[in-house]
Amino acid sequence: QVQLVESGGGLVQAGGSLRLSCVASGRTFGSYAMGWFRQAPGKEREFVAGIIRSGLSTDYADSVKGRFTVSRDNAKNTVYLQMNSLKPEDTAVYYCAADSTALVRVTATPSTYDYWGQGTQVTVSP
Repeated sequence: QVQLVESGGGLVQAGGSLRLSCVASGRTFGSYAMGWFRQAPGKEREFVAGIIRSGLSTDYADSVKGRFTVSRDNAKNTVYLQMNSLKPEDTAVYYCAADSTALVRVTATPSTYDYWGQGTQVTVSP
């Protein structure tokens, strides 16, 4: 079992930055690829960014490339999402998730992920 707890969300003006953190319980954090997803009201949950176990490979949704950066610190059981140049359309609940199967590349499919956090709200005002 892995428990994930996100933090760092909040209200920010367009053009601003936020850094989300996701702390995992247990000693097996390094065995999971980690993904960040988001869900806006009335929309499906969508992939934002992901990072494999070693941290050597990352992937991003086209909508956030060049603005968001995913990273991880396996010693701290933590994955981060640095979000810069935020736009109102980035407003959503952001979730981190753990995938035990991905080896060389993360997957953007939510059903692949084994564990999910409770989410943190990010609101970007115009």
